Amino acid sequence: MVAAALLCAGCSAVDTPTAKNADEPGVTAVSPAPHSAVRAAVTTTGRSSARIDQKVVMANGEKEYTLTVTGGFDFAADQGRIAAAMPGGPFGRSEVTFAGGNAYISGAKGLDDGVWGVMPRAKAEAHYLLRAPLNDPEHILKQVSALRNVSHEGEATVHGVRAAHYRGTLDHEAFTLRMARDVRKAADQIREKLGDDLPVFADVWVDDRGRLVRTRMAVGTGPVDMTVTMTLTDFGKPVRVTVPKAGNTLPVAAGTGILLG
Repeated sequence: MVAAALLCAGCSAVDTPTAKNADEPGVTAVSPAPHSAVRAAVTTTGRSSARIDQKVVMANGEKEYTLTVTGGFDFAADQGRIAAAMPGGPFGRSEVTFAGGNAYISGAKGLDDGVWGVMPRAKAEAHYLLRAPLNDPEHILKQVSALRNVSHEGEATVHGVRAAHYRGTLDHEAFTLRMARDVRKAADQIREKLGDDLPVFADVWVDDRGRLVRTRMAVGTGPVDMTVTMTLTDFGKPVRVTVPKAGNTLPVAAGTGILLG
């Protein structure tokens, strides 16, 4: 089952270099105003910082798994610190610090306590459907900016804030953005079997200051379903990061595992 394999849970790990466009039925056609509003919100959000609270839900029809991803991210400065955990699960906790173009990974299998794996942020890849590489929140902003078939769905209250609600779809290119080769291949196979793009739906909420306050993406492949919801709050507050000392880092080729995306 190709789809099930894409959501298979596994322990966090790092790989070292060595031993060490179809329209969705029932949704309003592309409207310049809603599409422009969403893209403008991505741009505005990208000039600030925010607290990040993510909920990742994976279901296979029999069981449901939930991950939490929390932290702070300064989009303008390209730095932040994000932690992931599965409440009640066996995978512990993982942290990633983004700074200076690098990603520093803690809490992954294969690394001793106190040792951080380090790799170029731009080379991180996604290993599961709708997951951001190393839980990088900026990846979600990039996907949202590529929404198609965008429609305005009214108003809603999100975390105590009134916001405009928009809905759209992700095409295959946006959906598979920065996917690892094997995962991309599996997604391509599902697409070929369907004869069209997978139905990937996205909702976006924008406050009256033009900032993203929530995003939600969902995909169902039959045997498995995935929903990723990201809420942004505390805009403009400083986000401080501490880069691990060089002696406490080890170069890695990739960060993999259910906690790391």
